[in-house]
Amino acid sequence: QVQLVESGGGLVQPGGSLRLSCAASGSIFGIYPMAWYRQAPGKQREWVTTITSGGSTDYDDSVKGRFSISRDNAKNTMYLQMSSVKPEDTAVYICHIQIASRHYWGQGTQVTVSS
Repeated sequence: QVQLVESGGGLVQPGGSLRLSCAASGSIFGIYPMAWYRQAPGKQREWVTTITSGGSTDYDDSVKGRFSISRDNAKNTMYLQMSSVKPEDTAVYICHIQIASRHYWGQGTQVTVSS
């Protein structure tokens, strides 16, 4: 069973920065791509960014140039560095991994961008 636990969310002012973490259980961490999604109130969950086992990354256009995804396979942890945040970045940020046909999700961490 894979468990994903996010942390690092909170209240941040527009233009500020925040770093989210996703800690994963199990020895499979370094093998599969992982991703961050987010869900704003009243909206559907949306993909934000993905990182492969080799470190290749991809970003949604809305965060490209502002967010940076990384992973530390030795620590079984994935990160999301958020910079130049905007009010529209307010959402619950959720980490994800797909293993074969199974999808695993964390509980999410709330990020609120407000002055």
